[in-house]
Amino acid sequence: MSDTVLSIPAFDGGSGASDTTANRALGVLLVTGMSGAGKTSALKAFEDMGYEAIDNIPLSLINALVKPSQTGFQVPGFQRPIAIGIDIRTRDFAVDAFIMELDAMLSESSLQARVLFIDCDDDELRRRYVETRHKHPLAQDRPVSDGIAHERRLVTELRERADVVIDTTRFGPGELKRILGGHFGLDRETGLSVFITSFSFRQGLPREADLVFDVRFLANPHYDPALRKMTGQDAAVGKFIAKDPGFEEFFNGLTGLLSPLLPRYAAEGKSYLTIAIGCTGGRHRSVFVAEKLARWLENEDRPIHLLHRDL
Repeated sequence: MSDTVLSIPAFDGGSGASDTTANRALGVLLVTGMSGAGKTSALKAFEDMGYEAIDNIPLSLINALVKPSQTGFQVPGFQRPIAIGIDIRTRDFAVDAFIMELDAMLSESSLQARVLFIDCDDDELRRRYVETRHKHPLAQDRPVSDGIAHERRLVTELRERADVVIDTTRFGPGELKRILGGHFGLDRETGLSVFITSFSFRQGLPREADLVFDVRFLANPHYDPALRKMTGQDAAVGKFIAKDPGFEEFFNGLTGLLSPLLPRYAAEGKSYLTIAIGCTGGRHRSVFVAEKLARWLENEDRPIHLLHRDL
């Protein structure tokens, strides 16, 4: 499915007879993914955002949780959107049962259900399990890699059904929360938010990137001993890069490309766009271009977030 945002409408518990159905819809976000990829951290972030965050309730009880008036359970009605964590550790978990519950929610006009899948590279997952000395839930008496491989086979269909997939392989502290806020924040600005990140090609592409631009063709300050220890945030480095004969034409072409693209992305319902600018070390050229692009977008009245991943 497409990388869309969960739009949370106001919810009054269904008491307002004159309200439209959309105004009475309860936002339900099902948070799933690979074990160890960051589901628990995501739920904590959603709680901080103002969601009701609930982890690992049995699949058979989800219907009672989100539609208490239609069941025999006395569950208080929720006034805030709900984020529900579900993965292979959930009691009575099965992919078919998960999809059945999702389809049932999607058919309910009183609910607005979406799926978030938290993913991570297998090697990074294995490293996290080894470092924390935790056992993988599907590999109690086998190597961690076997459990990861088995789980990935099980949840592939869930990933395909997700509205948003977030890969945490190279995320540092705070990055997951920032990206979740961009997609699902209850107080986020309407329209298209743009996240710009500089990065080093040596450290790999940002997996969450929608658009990637390679600026390794620009003159490299690394080879100037006076600039090597500086960064693209320093004026001397910026002046050096800007003097490259090809820089002005490149940057004008970049903004010329983005100007018509951004409104089209917004018109298609995309709420969050990640633009990655890469160079060899992620320290000079990519940082300078990312900073300059961020200023241009701010002048265009675009809500932006800026990160230098490998600085």
